[in-house]
Amino acid sequence: MHSTLVEIFGIPIRSYGLMLVIGFLLGVWRAARVGRTKGIPTERMWDLGLVVLATGVLGARLVYVALNYESVSIKEFFRLWNGGLSFHGGVAFALLFGWVFLNRVGIPFWTAADVVAPSTAIGYAVTRIGCFLNGCCYGAPTTLPWAVRFNNHGFITPPSHPTQIYAAAANLVIFFVLARLEKVPRAPGFVFASYMAMYSIYRFAIEFPRKGYTAQEWILGLTQAQWVSLVILVVSLPWIAKTRDRRNAQ
Repeated sequence: MHSTLVEIFGIPIRSYGLMLVIGFLLGVWRAARVGRTKGIPTERMWDLGLVVLATGVLGARLVYVALNYESVSIKEFFRLWNGGLSFHGGVAFALLFGWVFLNRVGIPFWTAADVVAPSTAIGYAVTRIGCFLNGCCYGAPTTLPWAVRFNNHGFITPPSHPTQIYAAAANLVIFFVLARLEKVPRAPGFVFASYMAMYSIYRFAIEFPRKGYTAQEWILGLTQAQWVSLVILVVSLPWIAKTRDRRNAQ
């Protein structure tokens, strides 16, 4: 793996951080283009992107450290290049502070959320490439021909599922589905609800090859992420049913 891609004047450029930044820039650029067609000024979308990035990373790290307090010390809180972000925690913080920002600038929250949803999927896919290069978030040993051996802090794994690549591919599919859905007239919130449902299904499935390796069982043999995904899916499905009819726009 290549957790450090290159050093510039002695400063290491970490693959995970670089992919995170690339994913963010690609996502906001795409959201800004689509946002203009919805009446959202380009500069406001970039402002929203910065708010979401800062608060999302903070929330993702806080939740990850809280859930893994036995293996992650508070001294390692800012070592983001080692991985260790909870997507669900990031989404929660990003939604909260994004809602505050959008209300302050007078932009409808659900309109912006629909614009941002496909960009989140493409940004997530790129970031998972960073996970692959970093050697984190891998899966169980396998004999499949595309198995990869990862360097986990000096421990070389047996040939294992490259679940980071599975995640990137799944979220690319989610992105293309959402890109088609956003062209169909629906009530505000439909695209975002669809994203949350599809992400939950993907995340529930991807945890199985990771369970016992880079994801630990929690209750009834499921991981924490799987339980959260089930809750989000249960909320998202009736939300999709309600917003799929444009007459429910109010």
